[in-house]
Amino acid sequence: MEYSFLMDTGDMFQGSELSVKTTGEAMIPILNALDYDLYLPGNWEVIYYKKSMQHLLGSLTAPKVCANMYHDLGNGKKGELIFPPYHIWTVNGVKIGFLGYTDHLVPLRQSPNYSKGIIYTKPEENLSHYVDVLRNQEKCAFVALVAHLGLSQQIHLANHPTCEGVDYMLGGGTHERVRKPIQGRYAKVVEPGAFGSFVGKLELKIENGKVVSDSYELMEVNSEKYPESPEMKKIISQYEGPYLEDIQKVVGYSTIPLYRYFVIENTIDTMILDAINWQLPDVDIVLSNGFRFCPPRSTPDHTGNIPITNGFIFDMLPVDSRIRTGKVTGQQIQDWLEKELNNVFAADASKRFGGWVIKFKGMEVKFKAFGEEGKRVQSTLVHGKPLDTNKVYSICACERDGDPDDILCRFKGVMETENTAYTLHQAIKNYLAENSPITPTPPQSAVAIDAPATLLTQVSGVDYEFR
Repeated sequence: MEYSFLMDTGDMFQGSELSVKTTGEAMIPILNALDYDLYLPGNWEVIYYKKSMQHLLGSLTAPKVCANMYHDLGNGKKGELIFPPYHIWTVNGVKIGFLGYTDHLVPLRQSPNYSKGIIYTKPEENLSHYVDVLRNQEKCAFVALVAHLGLSQQIHLANHPTCEGVDYMLGGGTHERVRKPIQGRYAKVVEPGAFGSFVGKLELKIENGKVVSDSYELMEVNSEKYPESPEMKKIISQYEGPYLEDIQKVVGYSTIPLYRYFVIENTIDTMILDAINWQLPDVDIVLSNGFRFCPPRSTPDHTGNIPITNGFIFDMLPVDSRIRTGKVTGQQIQDWLEKELNNVFAADASKRFGGWVIKFKGMEVKFKAFGEEGKRVQSTLVHGKPLDTNKVYSICACERDGDPDDILCRFKGVMETENTAYTLHQAIKNYLAENSPITPTPPQSAVAIDAPATLLTQVSGVDYEFR
């Protein structure tokens, strides 16, 4: 007999205009119709704040697991876990345990207000305890860690002693395409891509109550091979219908494909920076967070160019943040660049943060991706002139919900901060209205001396290639 178990490792309610316009509500019937068996909250599940997260996840019919999200009782006191820490699937008397962990860096990576009321802990704090429960108390024949930590953090965890007893880590977070399991010291690590374009398939063979073999495959969801479900199409049409006209409204065109795959620079981020710079031309340096998600757009319409719709602007930037300006010294910029580069390329995988290099316009930076911490930056030019550590420069970036006034998109200690009249979406639409069609060719503002511009992953030192 064959049995199957379907799970999602997070970020179910974020990343589309439909989700934003309905604060995630439209995703509930769609996800329930997919008939999942288990969910793990991702780092974006808090986008509409804690109570909405509880409502949205609670409205899903399948169980949820997460062993490192606690109710915040105030004054740093942890309450109960918000979700059960694990789920056990029993097949013919054989138990398979699924233990969940989400990104403990959510309060830093996301706007602080999103996760207000939640305390996150590192997986290492209770992982060995729950593995012991699943192995020795519940007598599970197989233990899988369902994770939304990002591939670097998951590899780090697979090599950590607290992971002893875990067989597989079914990961998410950085949306890597792991086709061959990465073997850690204690567990194998996989991730199944992004945007529903791949499904990871793990097959276990069980004999006499024991797992005797496992095999993993990354399966491409090919629309020609797997035709759409009429039932799912009906459900999506029902909930998307009231918003479809606005979602599909074309607001501009690009002459080249729009994508966000490469670690260092991409056409999508180039367009965003160009738009902000066009809207605020007097600012020295424009910053944009190194966002990871967004499906590509590469198909021209009848004009011969690639349409940019309202819906795609939400795909690129689901949070329509206010643009904020401020002033910083050259020394602050230097220190900030080193910190941001270490977040991406730290030799110690546990110190990696996010996934991609922060994006900027107005600066030209050459760096060693795999250089020494604090000494990666080799040269920095601001509008063609060497960075002056004593000079004050104007910068702009997005305002994050709940950040203090002196923080600009993770840049701390910014002086004279001021919110502008523009949001990110407004700046992009204004820019496209005046400049379409655009050709957002990555300008090589950030150049790694020791890595290609086409670098597809921050992961190094293991047998893995993103393709």
